[in-house]
Amino acid sequence: MRPSFKPTHECGVFAVFGHPDAAVLTYYGLFALQHRGQESAGIATSNGSGEPFLLHKGMGLVSHVFPREALHHLKGSRAIGHVRYSTTGSSNLKNAQPLVVDTVRGQLAVGHNGNLVNAAALREKLENRGSIFQTTVDSEIVLHLLAQPGQGGTAMDALRQLEGAFSMVLMTENEIIGIRDPYGFRPLCLGKLDGAYVLSSETCALDLIQAEFIREIEPGEVVIINKEGIRSERPFCNGRSAFCMFEYVYFARPDSVIQGVNVKAVRVRLGRELAKLYPVEADVVVPVPDSGVYAAMGFAEELGIAFDMAFVRNHYIGRTFIQPSQLIRDFNVRVKLNLIGDVVRGKRVVVVDDSIVRGTTARARVVNLRESGAKEVHMRVSCPPHRFACHYGIDFPDPDKLLANQCTLDEIQRYLGVDSIGYLDVEGMVRATQQSVNQFCLACFTGNYPVPFDKELDKHVMERRRPQDHLMTQTDQQTALFPHLL
Repeated sequence: MRPSFKPTHECGVFAVFGHPDAAVLTYYGLFALQHRGQESAGIATSNGSGEPFLLHKGMGLVSHVFPREALHHLKGSRAIGHVRYSTTGSSNLKNAQPLVVDTVRGQLAVGHNGNLVNAAALREKLENRGSIFQTTVDSEIVLHLLAQPGQGGTAMDALRQLEGAFSMVLMTENEIIGIRDPYGFRPLCLGKLDGAYVLSSETCALDLIQAEFIREIEPGEVVIINKEGIRSERPFCNGRSAFCMFEYVYFARPDSVIQGVNVKAVRVRLGRELAKLYPVEADVVVPVPDSGVYAAMGFAEELGIAFDMAFVRNHYIGRTFIQPSQLIRDFNVRVKLNLIGDVVRGKRVVVVDDSIVRGTTARARVVNLRESGAKEVHMRVSCPPHRFACHYGIDFPDPDKLLANQCTLDEIQRYLGVDSIGYLDVEGMVRATQQSVNQFCLACFTGNYPVPFDKELDKHVMERRRPQDHLMTQTDQQTALFPHLL
């Protein structure tokens, strides 16, 4: 069961070329990237001799999907791996990646991170040509485009048809290929270990296997690795840079380095910027683990307020658990985060979180703090309000379910039951990265989308409120939006 209170990323990718233990290295790489996807995991390997690719994938965490005997079976000096959340395509084994096919042009395997905004149009065109799809994921479209014989085009021509967010790894019979879309929405980096090349969504995976970080794959770049070495091609017409800001705010691991900047350092600065914008007199600052910890540290340091861990995270609940119905109130919140009452009792408390998407657990946490005797509860959020859908690979697609899309700041404060609330603004968020605003995609905050998408297919994105909302009272509106809370 996926938690409903945080957005989810589509996936993470990893690849190795030229190492006798490619599968084992890929396993550890995926283990380091587990935060980017927990629904399924897979590894495909090749020995480069023309023999069939070997593939093992399954539903669940990396450590569960790959027992020792599975890794022992994955022979070869080349491998690509994938961990997944389902943003395009349902959550089942058929859609788990890597996807592997055997074509007249040879064997192909792909692992994809992102979301193709023209997937529906490409799929329809391919089906009209006779393509038969085995999955519902947009990643399969890439394989069909690359495999189509007799179309008079090259692999680069096929890639040029893709629109949207894609950082991906491909494996052919002779090469490993890393591809990053021309806007650079998703991260992808290059490393080296014992003469072997490594591709990874984040540098934290390179650190785990003790690979040397070489550089990031640049937006619009295709890196081709084979026995002759490594070469770079640029088949795309580059647009402006549009790196996903939410990687810094939430998704990336704090020990990763992205665009030359440590993620943990950015999050501390997010907290400092937030404290300058919305200072408050309080006794203790408590983070929402894990992604809110460093922003809370920065907030506390900036204002000279004590920092403490009042919420304790349970890391071992797995993907599913028995629901207790009404036996334990707010069970979905309590099973993940338990509160140490002594830390907050009789105190003015500031809760720092990285984001509030639906507001479900934020409201429940406030109730827990009040029940534990907190004198005041102030909420601070280290990014701006999420008001718009993401079409580039993050799972908050319906604006009607985004709290900030439906409510004003005052309404959110009353809804959550806090004494005050403050969101970081776009300017402060960008300053924390020490980069310029034109480097980022900020669409989920501003509604300005760098890559167009089919508005007829995604009309809900453009609808700030449902037509009947203006006829509702505030209470009726919130009840209709969040009936399970009120």
